[in-house]
Amino acid sequence: MDYNRYYKRLRQKLEHLIRTSSHDDYASVSALIGRNHAYMQQFIKRGVPKCLRDDDMEKIINHFNISPDYFGTPDDFPSPGQKYSDALEADFDEEYVQVNVYDIAAAAGAGSVVESNEVANKLAFKKSWIRSSSNATANDLAVITVSGDSMNPTLYDGDRILVDMTLTFLNNDGIYVLRNDGMILVKRISLNPVTKLCTIKSDNSFYESWEDCQPADLDILGRVIWMGRNI
Repeated sequence: MDYNRYYKRLRQKLEHLIRTSSHDDYASVSALIGRNHAYMQQFIKRGVPKCLRDDDMEKIINHFNISPDYFGTPDDFPSPGQKYSDALEADFDEEYVQVNVYDIAAAAGAGSVVESNEVANKLAFKKSWIRSSSNATANDLAVITVSGDSMNPTLYDGDRILVDMTLTFLNNDGIYVLRNDGMILVKRISLNPVTKLCTIKSDNSFYESWEDCQPADLDILGRVIWMGRNI
């Protein structure tokens, strides 16, 4: 068993509990187990001591009202040389969501961003980041590639964008993927709060914009929530 990896993961999970708590910090959790105020910070940041006593762990588990197996066990981390691919995969799946990557040329000929298209690849995103940006599941997300220069300098040809396909309505201004005459477009859409009409524009000023459009007439496939670019 690889205890170093186990203790490292335990410290990461404990730090997450403390940082996301509305009323706890390092000092308060140190006091909870009867230690000096710097004890927990040293344990998490420096790994000193290397591990916590069983009764201290029990107090922490009860305080945060979490499952006894929340931190896992050393058995989850086989020693080098052992077969631990399943453990690594489970560890990866716990922290990341894998999003399908589609070719935009294929997407342009289908009924939606992903319908009837083959998956070209997958990109992994932190689940915590996805939750902070969207309520979508992996099946509601797609990565496609930008084609053309109409969105320069925000998006360039070849950039990859993450599309939240649950956002098929115009609720907030932003960059959206929409279908028009069988073509997939990536455009910035803004809503006039007075007229309730919207403007569809390219960030590249050499391209024309469409003003006073009815939001209900738009075939929005999703909103862009992330972009990635090769350097």
